[in-house]
Amino acid sequence: MDLLNTLVDKGLRRELPTREEALAVLATSDDELLDVVAAAGKVRRQWFGRRVKLNYLVNLKSGLCPEDCSYCSQRLGSKAEILKYTWLKPDDASKAAAAGVAGGAKRVCLVASGRGPTDKDVDRVSETISAIKEQNEGVEVCACLGLLSDGQAGRLRAAGADAYNHNLNTSEATYGDICTTHDFSDRVSTVQQAQAAGMSACSGLIAGMGESDGDLVDVVYALRELDPDSVPVNFLIPFEGTPLAKEWNLTPQRALRILAMVRFVCPDIEVRLAGGREVHLRSMQPLALHLVNSIFLGDYLTSEGQAGQDDLAMIEDAGFEVEGTDTTTLPEHRRPGCDGAADETAAEAEAPAATVPAPSDETRRDLVSVRRRGAGTDLPPNA
Repeated sequence: MDLLNTLVDKGLRRELPTREEALAVLATSDDELLDVVAAAGKVRRQWFGRRVKLNYLVNLKSGLCPEDCSYCSQRLGSKAEILKYTWLKPDDASKAAAAGVAGGAKRVCLVASGRGPTDKDVDRVSETISAIKEQNEGVEVCACLGLLSDGQAGRLRAAGADAYNHNLNTSEATYGDICTTHDFSDRVSTVQQAQAAGMSACSGLIAGMGESDGDLVDVVYALRELDPDSVPVNFLIPFEGTPLAKEWNLTPQRALRILAMVRFVCPDIEVRLAGGREVHLRSMQPLALHLVNSIFLGDYLTSEGQAGQDDLAMIEDAGFEVEGTDTTTLPEHRRPGCDGAADETAAEAEAPAATVPAPSDETRRDLVSVRRRGAGTDLPPNA
């Protein structure tokens, strides 16, 4: 396909595809899927080889969030029967993190529900970061605490936080459809504050919320403009008890096309396969490793993932290798202090209207498992 040859050439040069080209990836047929994966895989291997970075989530504070994000099981008014608990003590959080590190995780992601941290919360998280770094040499720590107030990003950086995660989630045009308690610009501002404080920015999206192809492309282009170091791609987990419980819009093939599109738009950025991969990719997860260079190990915030040992076996069986702490994830030109910015072509073409896939008639409730182990429980974590 001329399209794929063009996209591979652009990806190897770190050149931005046009919006029309990105939309065309999402519009490819299932018959063309392996060609799309192979093409995006060439770009992935150019910048990241066959390495897979492992990340591990620790949910420091679960549930009872005052925000109304429709996709979230922890949202205001959620009826999802998830674990609810207040802040973990630093030692307990460190023990949870150690399980992930022992399983091969290079980065620990500390997440807390809520609109954003108070100054006291920042102190708590700072203590937790110190405890984790003291006990796990070489581990990266990423904080994900919601919207930041003035000065908080700098305090987290001073405490040892390597990165800050705050996802854009969906396009600016449709953001108001999924959340009314804050807006798209609030999220952009928090990512920029993290970058200004010297932290590596981690910001991604959620696919499968009923958005159009145009929305998906728009949010990925917005992310590219923000220039984070890491882009997590989440697939909606339709929790019972949330407004999006009936949104089963994804097939494994569509999920792979979305990941390929993200890779073409973000060729030299860490693309992370995040929440919902087990639910929507299912047995086709190994193919996604040809598109992403990073995954979460084990469980998520409020849902269970596949067994950590199964993750490691999948990586090995697919011919990939776990990235060690002695390896820098990003290619050299993206590392701090490097001037290797690529020439980028602005998207000029007007794209054709896209349609939203029809929801499946079959609701696969058996695929969503609420987390009942690890942080906040007496049971060992999955790592």
